[in-house]
Amino acid sequence: MGTRIIHLINPKTNSFTTRPSYLNRALYSPLAGLLAVAACIPQDQYEVILTDENIEEIDFDLKVDMVGISAMTSYVKRGYEIADQFRRRGIPVIMGGVHPSFMREEALTHADAVVVGEAELVMPKVLDDLKSGNLKGVYKSDTLHPMVNLNMPRYDLVKANRYVNRTFIQTSRGCHHACTFCAEPLMNGLRFRYRPIDEVMREIDECGARYIALNDADFFGTPKRPKEVMKALKGRGIRWQAGVTSRLSMNDEMLELAAESGCYMLSIGFESISAKTLRSVHKMVNQPDKFRELVDKIHSYGILVFGLFMFGFDTDDESVFDETVKFNIDANYDMCAYSVLTPYPGTLTWYEMQKDRRMVSYDWDKYDQGHIVYKPATLTPAELREGHMRAYRNFYSMPSIARRFPLSGTRSRTQYGIYNMFFRRGEVTGRFIEDAVAEPTEIPKFLPEPPLMPKRQQWVNLVLENNHY
Repeated sequence: MGTRIIHLINPKTNSFTTRPSYLNRALYSPLAGLLAVAACIPQDQYEVILTDENIEEIDFDLKVDMVGISAMTSYVKRGYEIADQFRRRGIPVIMGGVHPSFMREEALTHADAVVVGEAELVMPKVLDDLKSGNLKGVYKSDTLHPMVNLNMPRYDLVKANRYVNRTFIQTSRGCHHACTFCAEPLMNGLRFRYRPIDEVMREIDECGARYIALNDADFFGTPKRPKEVMKALKGRGIRWQAGVTSRLSMNDEMLELAAESGCYMLSIGFESISAKTLRSVHKMVNQPDKFRELVDKIHSYGILVFGLFMFGFDTDDESVFDETVKFNIDANYDMCAYSVLTPYPGTLTWYEMQKDRRMVSYDWDKYDQGHIVYKPATLTPAELREGHMRAYRNFYSMPSIARRFPLSGTRSRTQYGIYNMFFRRGEVTGRFIEDAVAEPTEIPKFLPEPPLMPKRQQWVNLVLENNHY
């Protein structure tokens, strides 16, 4: 056991996918980032304690040498509360994750230090400063990690019996699509960085899980690389899911390899059934006139389709909700997740709305893809709230679930049932969010700073202009 103790914490979030709601299990473990951080901490020098507040209480009386907190925007305020409590006890706190990476100065009002972006290349410096009692400021690498020789995530720290999906394995970082509402290209870059295949397989072989998620922004991002990964996966007895985009999902060779290597579900960011809407947010890779054909093709290989859709775009009107759900049911999507467009601080959508003075609330608790924190262009906030709730209710109604049930073919009926029941039981389908239209707040004192600047000059200008308001 190490001589020093580091306590890594994931704050509680108001999300039904990370709360135990079915057989005392959460649908997803949110711990992938912290497991990677834990892997950077030498086990012969430190003991690491990991707490996921979604499934367990935090012990604030633990005698530890440092607390590390990872937070996304929707639960960063809880992260700040946790940080404040530990600092009052004299324990140094370091924060990381997406929100602190974009809002470093804000985070530093609650933490002694902030890791911006990837942790692997800066953790040695963090630990050296902890030893010398000089932990402070911003830790940010001047380069992106080459994705070679990554340490094995600390899967031994996960309470495996508390999650349905607990093992998330990265084969790459980055994404070349540059959707305006997404933080990925400003966090991890516009180019894919790939891990060596043998290192990915070693992690898969040693992780101890038979069901895994390939945790890439777009696993089917390029034609060659995913085929190499899937060929290596064949024969390992692994069942896997991944997030992909629609273009290469139409490729028969890609889908055949996916099925042969154990793929049971693909999550696809369809976002909208309107080509005009997709062009407006720079997601031209999607072609709505081919969505139905794509779903049928993926089904023909025995793979479930999890469609991700978003409401509240400037081109959306009141018809978008019922038309989208009708399309989803008629096209036989296995599962769908519907979210409200959320302009996360530091994304290009954020800067565009800030420039047009459309931002209403900066209450980070409301940045959960369910609350409305901006002025919609063509809908009233009440129409957007009601339409969003109605979409969930109608898609996950019992007649809809029964109609879409995979009676024929080789899609997993067990996984279909698990996901549909989780979403049907989810809070968003069970009751209205009474305060879904967020109350106005003042502009925050601190401005977002993207870890990486966008590549397009007009977007660079947008960031620079808005960071001087």
